[in-house]
Amino acid sequence: MRKRSSALAALSAVAMLAVPVAAPAAAAPAGASPVAAAPQARGTAALSFRGMNLRIPSAWKVRRYADTVRVITGACADPEYFYGDCKGFWLVGPKTLGYWGYTGKTQYIPTLAQPSCPFGGLTPVVFADRAGSKGLRQAGRGHTAKYTAWRDYCEPQGSSGRKVRFTQREWFLPTSKILVADLWDHKELSGLLKNATWS
Repeated sequence: MRKRSSALAALSAVAMLAVPVAAPAAAAPAGASPVAAAPQARGTAALSFRGMNLRIPSAWKVRRYADTVRVITGACADPEYFYGDCKGFWLVGPKTLGYWGYTGKTQYIPTLAQPSCPFGGLTPVVFADRAGSKGLRQAGRGHTAKYTAWRDYCEPQGSSGRKVRFTQREWFLPTSKILVADLWDHKELSGLLKNATWS
C-alpha cells in the first residue's frame, strides 16, 4: 500500500512539473488569438485603391491601369481583358465608371463588343436583364457598398440549349466611387471587403 501511494505521488509530481513547461509555448499577448494570428500575418500583401486598403494573399498579382486595378488570382493569358480567361477581379475608379456610364443600376460591361465567355472559348455571353440578388454590404468601418449579383450565362452555338452559367458579383461604393467586380465567385472576397480599412 505504501509502495502504491509513493508511485501515485511520484506521478502527480511529474504531471505538475509538465504543466509549467507547456504553458509558455501557448502564451499570447492579451486579446490575441494564438491560433488565428499567425496565418493572417504570413502570406498576405497590402493593396490600396482610392483610400480603401485590403489584405490579399501574396500569391495574387496586382496590375494597375489608370484608375483601374486587376487582381489576378490564377492563370492569366491576357490580364488586360475583362471577359477573358484570367481568374481574378477588378477594382474600378470613377474615370472608368464614367466612361462606361456605370451608375450601379445595370451590370458593368467594360467593352463595346459582345464579349466572349470568361471560362474559355469564343462563345458570346448572355447578360442578365435583372439582378439575381442585391442588398447592402459592409466594406470596412463606416463604408457601405451596394451589392448586386447578376446571373449570366454562355451558350455555345449548336449546343441545343446547353448553358454555362456564372454570376458576376458587384460591390459599388457610390460615395467613394469604387466598383469591385468579380466573375469567378471568389469565396474570400466578401470577407476581404468587409475587413477593409480606409485612409
